Parts: sequence; C-alpha cells; structure tokens
Amino acid sequence: MTAPLLEVRDLRAGYGAVQVLRGVDLQLRAGELVLLLGRNGSGRSTLLKALVGLIPASGSVRWAGRDLLALPAHQRARLGLSYVPEQRAVFAHLTVRQNLRLGAKPAANGAAAPWDEARVFALFPALAARTRTPAQALSGGEQQMLALARALMGNPQLLLLDEPTEGLAPQRVQDTAALLDRLRAGGVGVLLVEQKPWAQTLADRVVVLGDGRVQFSGALAALPAGVSTAWL
Repeated sequence: MTAPLLEVRDLRAGYGAVQVLRGVDLQLRAGELVLLLGRNGSGRSTLLKALVGLIPASGSVRWAGRDLLALPAHQRARLGLSYVPEQRAVFAHLTVRQNLRLGAKPAANGAAAPWDEARVFALFPALAARTRTPAQALSGGEQQMLALARALMGNPQLLLLDEPTEGLAPQRVQDTAALLDRLRAGGVGVLLVEQKPWAQTLADRVVVLGDGRVQFSGALAALPAGVSTAWL
C-alpha cells in the first residue's frame, strides 16, 4: 500500500478559548475519497480550516512527509492543497475570469492535462458565458461552480470540500459527483464534508467526527450502529 499523502495525528484546534478538535487522527492517500461525517458542531469544517492553515492548530500534520503546520496557508496551497469552503468565498467584486486567475498555479509533477481556463470552462459552460461578470452578480449555484473551478485552477493533489453541492440543482449535483469520481481516478485525493446520500456512493472510506475526535474510520458498510446513533 502506498504511503499516505496526508497524515494527521493528535490535531487540536478551535476558536480562542473554545477547543473544537481534541486530538484528531486521519490518513488520506492519493486517489482516495474520504467522506467526513458528523453532526453540526462536530468539527468537520474546523478540521478543513486547520489543515489549510486558516486557524491555529497543534499536533502533527504531514504532507508527503513534510510538516504542514509550520507553513502559512499560501505555502500549503502551493504544495497542492485546494479548499472550497461552505460559504464559497469568491471575490465578489472581481469577474469570473479574475477569480479563476487568482486560483491558478502550475501543475505539480508535469501533469499531462493540467487544469486551465479552457478545461474548466468546458466543465462549467455557464461560467464560460460570463467571464466578465462580477462574481456577486452570479446565482448561488453559479458561485459554487466558480469556487470549484477556481480550486481546480490550482491543479490540486488534495481537494478539501465543505458541502460543495449546497444550493445546486439536481443536475449540477450529479455533475459534481461525476467530477469528483474523475478526479479520484486521476490520482487526486478528496476530503469531503457532505451529508447528502450521493456522497456515500463515492466514498472509499468514511470518517465520523464526534466530541472533537474520530469516532470511526473505515468502510461505510462497517459503520457500527452505535456510532451511527450517537454521532450522526
């Protein structure tokens, strides 16, 4: 089995005096889709923010053997981490094209088919027709597309997604699921926060957070009833 791309041990993080993560252990390999489950307030979003450097954290986070916690957020992004928050976080006053260009970086390891404008516009034709439109003028679903497209422009090795299909029409939900499946097949790791059933069909493993710790990690079919009842 290949070595983990991301290895997290005893990760602790929170907001001021409020500690949300109380010792999270997690591994993720290239080409693996891990579904992060848990109740509201369990720490799922906090975990993603801690991994990309948006909030202070302690413990150990290693990326291909390298210490991530010692690096600021922009350097983590350059290593190949792309993050799409639940609130989308597009730059409202910038155009679609400007948003995409801010997310662009060269592909690592000389990828044969890196993500660029042409490729993301082929994936999201609605954005191709609105390249000069300010992001604030887009619909909620279009802003979600833009957030995903901007993340792909970073040519990620690991994609961290927080509720990526919130507000999307059913067809766009199916398109997002197909995209994630294709990315995984291409060797991109995905850490996904998503409660909707479609995500369970894609997951290689599920990780259940509760009380700031991992309560279960493994195949969905192996999830004990007790964990499901207590933490989901």
